[in-house]
Amino acid sequence: MPRSRKHAPPKRRRTPRLPKLPVLSAISKPPSFEAPRFIAVEGPLRVGKSTLAQILADRMHARRILDCEDNPFLADFYREKSGAAFQAQMYFLMERQRRLRDALVDGSPGPVVADYLLEKDKIFAYINLDNVDLQLYERYYSIVAEGLRAPDLVIYLQATPEVLQKRIARKRAPAEGRISRAYLEEVVRAYEHFFFRYSASDLLVVNTSEIDFVDRNEDLQQLLRRLQEPVKGTQYFLPLGPG
Repeated sequence: MPRSRKHAPPKRRRTPRLPKLPVLSAISKPPSFEAPRFIAVEGPLRVGKSTLAQILADRMHARRILDCEDNPFLADFYREKSGAAFQAQMYFLMERQRRLRDALVDGSPGPVVADYLLEKDKIFAYINLDNVDLQLYERYYSIVAEGLRAPDLVIYLQATPEVLQKRIARKRAPAEGRISRAYLEEVVRAYEHFFFRYSASDLLVVNTSEIDFVDRNEDLQQLLRRLQEPVKGTQYFLPLGPG
């Protein structure tokens, strides 16, 4: 390597020019992180799915897919009317797949946030239908689910039956007042069983039993900060509750 001349004056250092920072999207991310374009939020009743989906959709300027809440057979199902379980489940299945397909048609611009997975429908079908109805349901499900795109990221919100029961009581929705503790426990177990084996998308599991991002902003900010980082495979997020 050539040496410097003995009495040469020292070269003046130039202050390096800092590169311009990239413009961040609604959910900020490091440059190497490609944000998911299709996010689904899942979890049992009153765990906060719809609230989180709305927040993410607003921040990402995304199209939001709402789960079906106007099922005309649901009241009869809660009253345990004969045949209502199958009617309610089929209505949910057809309406949920229609909404997903309408929002995910080829060429649709922009990100999408849904507050459900289509597979959610099957979770409840296995809880609510008898064996005969379930066999017929499976035939319809395989037809309507064929070719449906999987999300880039699924956020699975967990909570204990005790916490969910308190949130249901606080919501005071008339139909939900008929939901028993035993049914809630069965739903929670079914969700845990399903997501323990889930591998169709990257999955972030968030335990919400000790936090409430619906009513506490700091809890929400913790979760949003985690979503600024990539999720690969199945990862778990255990946020700190209030001190």
